[in-house]
Amino acid sequence: MGFVIRTSALACGLLVGALGATAHAQQADMTFFVTSEGSGQGANLGGLDGADRLCQTLAQAAGVGAKTWRAYLSAQALNGATAVNARDRIGRGPWQNVKGVVIAKDVADLHGSANNLTKQTALTEMGTVVNGRGDTPNIHDVLTGSQPDGTAFSAGNDMTCGNWTKSGADGAAMVGHHDRMGLNEEPPAKSWNSSHPSRGCSQDALKTTGGAGLFYCFAAN
Repeated sequence: MGFVIRTSALACGLLVGALGATAHAQQADMTFFVTSEGSGQGANLGGLDGADRLCQTLAQAAGVGAKTWRAYLSAQALNGATAVNARDRIGRGPWQNVKGVVIAKDVADLHGSANNLTKQTALTEMGTVVNGRGDTPNIHDVLTGSQPDGTAFSAGNDMTCGNWTKSGADGAAMVGHHDRMGLNEEPPAKSWNSSHPSRGCSQDALKTTGGAGLFYCFAAN
């Protein structure tokens, strides 16, 4: 009987080790995640560079910091700045989450109707599901500053909280719904990257519309 117990323990150990190795391999191949945290200053991310640094820091903590990570954020041609399209910052694809699930094979697929970005696949760098509509709190608003095709808005209205430098009541940022759910069945409500503007740029303002200052990160290739 003792021999059986020792053999079973050995088998369990081997199984756990195999599962751990598989999880590590999947994590190493991760090329997409939703940030598990924001800057803590609302939509003030320190500009695109600051947002990229946060992506890189979170990726480093998750063991995939050797890759070059970029925030999926657009910037507008405000105050002499050059417009930047989120879709042009993230490489060619394909992209997969921490569990190895492919969310899109390329840029066109990501911005098409058949991408695989849902509440179940838009996981954080640690594999956590982000709260969505119906959860408490709802934080499904993800900062993008982008139009549905991943391009920047014109300079007329602030849709990027001053190109990710504002944390006050003025300004707004376009957000998407990572869970693809909203108040109705219209396309914007189900858009992962262009649902509606926030009510301001502060952390509290983002919370009032169902957000926490999170954003998408992609490994550029």
